[in-house]
Amino acid sequence: MEIIIKGASEEFAEKLVALAAQHHAELSISTVRPGWTVDRAERYLRDLTAGSRRMAEMVIVDGDGYIEADHLRRVLNALNGPSNGLKRAVDRGVRKGWWPEGTPQPVTPVSDPNNPSWHQNIAYQMDRELVPVFREALTRIAKGGGSLPADDQDGEDKKP
Repeated sequence: MEIIIKGASEEFAEKLVALAAQHHAELSISTVRPGWTVDRAERYLRDLTAGSRRMAEMVIVDGDGYIEADHLRRVLNALNGPSNGLKRAVDRGVRKGWWPEGTPQPVTPVSDPNNPSWHQNIAYQMDRELVPVFREALTRIAKGGGSLPADDQDGEDKKP
């Protein structure tokens, strides 16, 4: 018998293993943690539209994790399409099982702290520890290798 539980916390998994052991049953649980690996970053970047990928590349490479929105607007014109594409790609990856629920957006908008009611973003950023992960993913894509199978939907990281 195989039982699959998705989205369980590690605490729940430990309790479930203990319960199974009390009944002399064998049980193994694989947990998938939210977060970004090079494999996940590569899949994310490959799934983006051209405009969204260009925006992500600019944040990662040109901005080293932070880039002014005005600079992005000069290059990309309007940002609503590309920025919406960045968010939708994370949501789509969760639905397809490429990464677990709770995986954070890698690129996030920065609002003007002096005028929070004004909704035009002043910049886009990526956490500093993610920049090298996404740079490696971009390197893989540029080299043409490391492509991930489209039907791999178990949410666990695979090495190509």
